Amino acid sequence: MTSQLNVDTIVDKAGTGGVSLTLSPSLTGISNTSTYTSEGGAVTQTLVQGLAKTWLNLTGTGTATINGSLNISSITDNGTGNYTETFSNNFASTSVQSFSGNASIALAYGQMVNANYSAATSSHRIEVHNQSVGYADCAPGWSQGHGDLA
Repeated sequence: MTSQLNVDTIVDKAGTGGVSLTLSPSLTGISNTSTYTSEGGAVTQTLVQGLAKTWLNLTGTGTATINGSLNISSITDNGTGNYTETFSNNFASTSVQSFSGNASIALAYGQMVNANYSAATSSHRIEVHNQSVGYADCAPGWSQGHGDLA
């Protein structure tokens, strides 16, 4: 038998604040219209829109390897400081993707640039530049992506 709980607010025993919800083993049933109220209470935000849809921690020296990830099925090393991350679940459109990242390069921090060679819903191209604007392999590098999944 399936149950449904309909409430407007869940508060702690004292009735003064919100509670932490622990859902095990997984959280299901959240739709794209689920919202939450900001910490200050002034703004309502859409929960699903605010979540990162991908993240990647990679080592780009030698053979590029994935150290940890979310929604990344593989990484391709296209040459020095140039990688392609392939998504496990595609984005809905190339026009609603936003990526950011940074990288550690041989004792100095570099910038991970979000390259738009040919935008795709199934992958994303990454360039890593050192401070003198040359390409450089990263160890490690990080990237995250936001947008609507298909």
